[in-house]
Amino acid sequence: MSEFRGCELPEELFYDLDYVWVRPEGEGVFSIGVTDPAQTMSGRLQKARIKKLGTRIEAGRHVATLESGKWAGGVPVPFAGVVVDRNEALLSDPHLVNIDPYGDAWIARIRADDPEHALDNLHTGPEAIEALQAWIKRYDVQCMRCSD
Repeated sequence: MSEFRGCELPEELFYDLDYVWVRPEGEGVFSIGVTDPAQTMSGRLQKARIKKLGTRIEAGRHVATLESGKWAGGVPVPFAGVVVDRNEALLSDPHLVNIDPYGDAWIARIRADDPEHALDNLHTGPEAIEALQAWIKRYDVQCMRCSD
């Protein structure tokens, strides 16, 4: 895993180069979450709303809305699909995103309509890490994890 200014940036994930990560889970299903630098910028999350199972989502539409004391925003899905799982733990404790954004705090799992092309607009590996480092520099982020 790469680290830059305290921000964890797993090379194996796919990124929209803004604040969403995607992990293939197999059988056309993908987990979605927010990056470490994004959770840092948002502040301590206080509320999470996640679409219900079976909800159909078009590419670019939000699967969830996260809110902190200083920020509220949607979590877009980079491909069309259906919500097949959601992280129920985040509904009662959204602060988990601030603690473990790539592990226990995944937001939703989406079954892509077209799994072969679901990752076409995302980036991974060294290219993604370099672009995310530029994002961190641009916004002058120094990542830190909130405690429990």
